[in-house]
Amino acid sequence: MSTQYRLAAVAAASVLCCLVQSSMCLAEAVRLPWLDEVQVPLLQSSNELTLPPTLAHADGSPIRELTEWQRRREEIRRWWLSFLGMPQRDQNLPVQTLRILSREDLEDVSRCLIEYETQQGWKTKAYLLFPRGSDIFSQRERRLPAIVVFHSTTNDTIRQPAGLTSEKTKAFGLELARRGYVTLCPECFLWSGGPPYDYRRQVERFTNQFPGVKGMAKMLLDGQAAVDLLVSFPGVNPHRLGAVGHSLGGKEVLYLAAFDERIRASVSSEGGIALSFSNWDAPWYLGQEIRQTGFGHDHHELIALVAPRAFLLIGGDSADGEKSIPFLQAAWPVYQLYGERPALGLWNHRRGHTVPEIAVHRIAEWFDVYLSSTMCEDYEGMLSIPRRFSECNCRANH
Repeated sequence: MSTQYRLAAVAAASVLCCLVQSSMCLAEAVRLPWLDEVQVPLLQSSNELTLPPTLAHADGSPIRELTEWQRRREEIRRWWLSFLGMPQRDQNLPVQTLRILSREDLEDVSRCLIEYETQQGWKTKAYLLFPRGSDIFSQRERRLPAIVVFHSTTNDTIRQPAGLTSEKTKAFGLELARRGYVTLCPECFLWSGGPPYDYRRQVERFTNQFPGVKGMAKMLLDGQAAVDLLVSFPGVNPHRLGAVGHSLGGKEVLYLAAFDERIRASVSSEGGIALSFSNWDAPWYLGQEIRQTGFGHDHHELIALVAPRAFLLIGGDSADGEKSIPFLQAAWPVYQLYGERPALGLWNHRRGHTVPEIAVHRIAEWFDVYLSSTMCEDYEGMLSIPRRFSECNCRANH
């Protein structure tokens, strides 16, 4: 080997070493003060439901390298998208059809009611909130992080996250805008055309247009349309995007985070992570097929698709909680392929199907860390570092 090639090899090895070390150091530098609390349960043995290993090929043989996982990841991704029956979407349509219906300037936040199309003939209303004084429609010098905020099951729909109802702890859109984020709160398609509201009628309208699709496909498509709209604003940083939601909204977060890599950090609250934890068999979600013997898939696969991007599951021992641990444990080895300190956690407040006030603070702190500019810039490096599973620690350092 010539001296030139030796020097090139040494330089390449040094760069790779620096990338690995920088990703490890960064995880410590921006570490949440309560990260141990939400990760310790994932590192302990569990006698709960045993799930098939995520780091395994379709034939069951183990996966040991990141490159192997990336191929397997694409297989899992394609299976789920085929199962959902995802239709094509026009990424420019939300931008081309955007209308600002009203604007209200509060003391510290501007709140706009907007309307746009997610598909031809499907109009969606949403609230767009951002720090007052920020011109997100034209400014490019100071681009802000942005978050898609999904409402829960309520006829108040988008008024809830926008802070226009009495449910103050679910006003994620308003509270995050006060912390410097741009937030977009889109209305779920189940409330289209009402009141009165008829979920089944809206599902039939969608499936008549796209035979064979699942209702969850429409929710995912609408979530992606919200991201399309956000990244079109000059004042939004397209590399610092998140998603949050409770209950119904928590379900939408899981799918958007799994299938849209533009989402760098997400929080799903009490959505019911397992197919058996909630009404995932409803026609507006996945339908009865998931209850058939031999279905063979569950949502630990979707959490694995999110890796290495940040994902926090919040439970209250109702739809999620201690019983959710095996699903995050199944995805933990995948996260470890990318770094020593996975951005994955389960926080159980044990207060039922609610959003306690402390949850609002923790959600904001999660985004403050994992949507920080340094963390988001580092994700690209983490995705490109080849790493063997045998080199990963089985336990995080506490």
